[in-house]
Amino acid sequence: MDASKPMISTGCNSLDKLLGGGIPIGGTSLIYGQAETGKTALAMQSAVNVSRRGYKTIFIDSDFTFSPTRLSQIAYYDFDDVAPSIVLVRPTNFQEQFIAIDGLDEYLTKKVQLVIVDTITSLYRVELGEPKATFALNRELTRQVACLSQIAKTQGIAVFMISQVRSVFDDETEHVSMEPVATRVLRFWSDVVINLKKAAQARVIKAILEKSPTHKHPVSCYLTIGRTGIRDHNQYSQGP
Repeated sequence: MDASKPMISTGCNSLDKLLGGGIPIGGTSLIYGQAETGKTALAMQSAVNVSRRGYKTIFIDSDFTFSPTRLSQIAYYDFDDVAPSIVLVRPTNFQEQFIAIDGLDEYLTKKVQLVIVDTITSLYRVELGEPKATFALNRELTRQVACLSQIAKTQGIAVFMISQVRSVFDDETEHVSMEPVATRVLRFWSDVVINLKKAAQARVIKAILEKSPTHKHPVSCYLTIGRTGIRDHNQYSQGP
């Protein structure tokens, strides 16, 4: 790992270990999962850790899920120092999200190390409708994700995308699974893909690393959702 561009810690040692050190700088990471699996909290923790290293985060809050109260719980001992380093952008429609992403170059200074989009697909889903509109929306979503990937690589920053999920029914197995909305586009452009699932135990989630430069096959670990954020759990697994 390049010491001048260290990875960004998620705040969970077990997950960072799977990732080879943390969220990769210069790459695009996708995290997806059902509601209440800690997706936004994990992104906020990453932003807090960026701030503690003296850098800034641009947080595109397309789902209006960013909570100052939650941030104060995660950064409970240095909230006043952390908060000013997180630049919050709140698009209200898919066009405004396009403008926010296209305009990132104007805000990317040497101090910006992380861009978060939460969620990349929420405003896209709101506008889905007729086939002609769907084609245009799919093309625009692809362009936005490709743009984020290009920014990550050329600017040497980390991009952290969060996606909603949809149910997929397999006729052969009669099994219902969850996958990211616009899964082909998001998976193609992402260097890292993390799936968060609820475990049997309350407030415990299973983080499955489905795609990464460091692992050929899925690996996973267990995390716990607490008042001060997402933390390591006692269990660890090498399989999905």
